[in-house]
Amino acid sequence: MGKPLFYEIWEKPATSCIIGICSLIWFYIQKKRIGYSHVGLSYETAKEGHYWRIITSAFSHISILHLVFNMSALWSLGVVEQLGHIGLGVEFYLHYTLLLVVLSGLLVLGMYHILIQKFKIDYFRRVTAVGYSCVVFGWMTILSTKQPSAKLELFGFLSLPISFAPFESLIFTSIIVPQASFLGHLSGILVGYAIAWGLIHGMNNYWAVSMLSWIVLIVIFSLKKSSTYNFSFLQIESVTDPSLPSLRFFPSGNGRTLQMSTLPDVGANLV
Repeated sequence: MGKPLFYEIWEKPATSCIIGICSLIWFYIQKKRIGYSHVGLSYETAKEGHYWRIITSAFSHISILHLVFNMSALWSLGVVEQLGHIGLGVEFYLHYTLLLVVLSGLLVLGMYHILIQKFKIDYFRRVTAVGYSCVVFGWMTILSTKQPSAKLELFGFLSLPISFAPFESLIFTSIIVPQASFLGHLSGILVGYAIAWGLIHGMNNYWAVSMLSWIVLIVIFSLKKSSTYNFSFLQIESVTDPSLPSLRFFPSGNGRTLQMSTLPDVGANLV
């Protein structure tokens, strides 16, 4: 007989919180009838400065099947929180979940950029990524390296050897769910290996809090810049010292002329 649910939640506090957050966001998306385009990450929206989508896309799910699959896999991977004796544990889980969310999103955008600019595949301009799969595949990869004897339980009855789970799941989802993001899942695997092999290391509470603070600032500024949400309290003022020379552009025929002035640039704002 298995452990009571409340006991497993106690053993996996971070995983339980993330599942709760993703489930609440899914409920809100369904209630407000929000679509992929409003929360997902794409190449074009990133070019427009919608950097906040790296975060919203990771925690958003549109279909219930997508949510259940990701959360079922994440629940099984929550065993990482109990492996403090091999250098993992709750803190490691929280620190590197933050890295997986950000780095996998950036890597996806990097792949899109190469495919669009180098190989001229404009299809990827229109692809919108959404879901927690990048992070799930990242943790599959880390656990398969650190604890290869573990099992990945899906839906309570399907069991996969964790050592093969990342690439098995990558192929399986690509065949069964054609609209699944192959590049998104692949980016999670690549970042997962970088963490597991020590190429990315050194995260502690200080760096995690610092990184989280920067993420919050970038999200707020990108939301304001993209006019997605109006933060009335946030105004970006000029920090120009009036005593220092200022650079100004003046029209000259059909072009522009760069001139230097020592007069204060009254009313100038940096936007």
